[in-house]
Amino acid sequence: MEKLASIEQFNELKQDGKHIFMFSADWCPDCRVIEPFLPEVENKYKEFTFIYVDRDQFIDLCAELDVYGIPSFVAFENGEEKGRFVSKDRKTQEEIESFIESL
Repeated sequence: MEKLASIEQFNELKQDGKHIFMFSADWCPDCRVIEPFLPEVENKYKEFTFIYVDRDQFIDLCAELDVYGIPSFVAFENGEEKGRFVSKDRKTQEEIESFIESL
């Protein structure tokens, strides 16, 4: 999964194409739980580009998007927010895939 490098990159990506931004942090235990199956999820939904957003590095972006719990997912398509799966709760592979299928 590509890591977000800058706010400028975020603004470019969200305007063009289908992207799912995963908000996470190295210290987050619930984020570590979902890591093993994320490659499988990415492979299953190739129409989306998945971008890892480090919550600590982009805290202002998190506030702007009302992302206060991690791991969380926000999907954009050509500049429009298509959906969000934002909470502080641990997420299962089934819940993440259900969110993606609802987009």
